[in-house]
Amino acid sequence: MTAPDDLPEPDRIEGAPHPRETARLIGQGAAEATFLEAFSGGRMHHGWLLTGPHGVGKATLAWSIARFLLAQPAEPQGAGLFGDAPPAPDSLAIAPDHPVAHRIAALSDPGLFLLRRAWDDKKKGLKTVITVDEVRKLHAFFGLSATEGGRRVVIVDSADEMNPNAANALLKLLEEPPARATLLLVSHQPARLLPTIRSRCRELRLSPLAPPDMAQALAQAGHAPGEGAGALAELSGGSVGEALRLLQLDGLTLYSELVALLAGHPRMDRPRTIALAQSVTGKGAEARLDLALRLIELLLSRLARTGATGQPPPEAAEDEAAMLARLSPDAHAARGWAEAAQTLSARARQGKAVNLDPASLILDTVHRIDDIAGRLTARGTPA
Repeated sequence: MTAPDDLPEPDRIEGAPHPRETARLIGQGAAEATFLEAFSGGRMHHGWLLTGPHGVGKATLAWSIARFLLAQPAEPQGAGLFGDAPPAPDSLAIAPDHPVAHRIAALSDPGLFLLRRAWDDKKKGLKTVITVDEVRKLHAFFGLSATEGGRRVVIVDSADEMNPNAANALLKLLEEPPARATLLLVSHQPARLLPTIRSRCRELRLSPLAPPDMAQALAQAGHAPGEGAGALAELSGGSVGEALRLLQLDGLTLYSELVALLAGHPRMDRPRTIALAQSVTGKGAEARLDLALRLIELLLSRLARTGATGQPPPEAAEDEAAMLARLSPDAHAARGWAEAAQTLSARARQGKAVNLDPASLILDTVHRIDDIAGRLTARGTPA
């Protein structure tokens, strides 16, 4: 299969290698071991559903499985000269100079089909969904003679993006799978898939990355988090994709500014607040605004968590723990911050929908948070 080099890839994170170019799967040993156990034990399922949050390695696992399967010999290897069977593989990794590795990196392996959103020539952009026309191409793919050991592998990235007609067409293939075919469905929100698709796949659930694994994954992607690895793991929810976004948009500094502003309550620094609001304007403003609003929502949820548990989460910014404990000292405050998160998120979505000035939107949101903090920290006064 081939893809024009000059077209954008919907499954690529800006500033990071594509999952097919990622040499090593990090932090997901349990999922890897589960697949290898099924493969070695002769219990290979034809459909695998790779689930978990965005950016934790689902696509990297899918490409690792594809390389592994297509690099296997045509027939199972029996006992050797002295009757000893070859050891079961303990890793999905194959040699980087293996022909399959080169072909997959170039999207040219005849045993692989990548199902993803296609380019729309009329609109000059990527389609918003995976259409049934893309799924129908699988019939031609499976109609070709099997190659490289008779195996054929399909990666769907992501299955969440299929429209209803595409989902039903893929379901038929899962119900009557071709011989020696493996379908790998990447899904960030499996609950949105057809129940019949989920029931015909074996699930491999991937978990958020711990700080040490996060640091390794970022280093592999060409980004050294340094002392910020712990904060990145906290703010990204263990997602490498989200951590990369935070690094590219200076999200750690942005979050630190939000924490510093709230730490100044009830005397919030007005010039600092205005500077924060102005930082989401200008070049790249839309991405910066989206990140600021997400970090605000995250900060509110961390306030609610602190009051509910009586214990601040690990710090993601200097002096954050003291601020969280002071502004959310009990369950009453926790409920108030949880309600504030819902209310302010809805207001932010509405503000974006009507194209409210980004700086004004941030200023309004921060001022409302300051007001809520005042009410919640006043004894006996509801939010």
